[in-house]
Amino acid sequence: MPTIAIFFGIIVRMWHDDHPPPHIHVEYQGFEALVAIETGLVTQGALPRKVAKIVQDWCLQHQAELLNNWQKAQRFEPLDRIQGADRD
Repeated sequence: MPTIAIFFGIIVRMWHDDHPPPHIHVEYQGFEALVAIETGLVTQGALPRKVAKIVQDWCLQHQAELLNNWQKAQRFEPLDRIQGADRD
């Protein structure tokens, strides 16, 4: 599963040809969650509250890039890295 961003110890990944709706896979210190690209909300799994808020804000700020990667993933194309919330 390609890693598209890492920031503050948060790892964001996206699978190729994954099931809808568009979402990202987020890992942080043993926590795992699916996060909807459209809302930035955790739809499955769990994240600490502060981490969930950072991911939500980042997701909404980079929504167009994430949706573009989602379309690429559906076509099995290479995904683009997206700048993290820490500007790395």
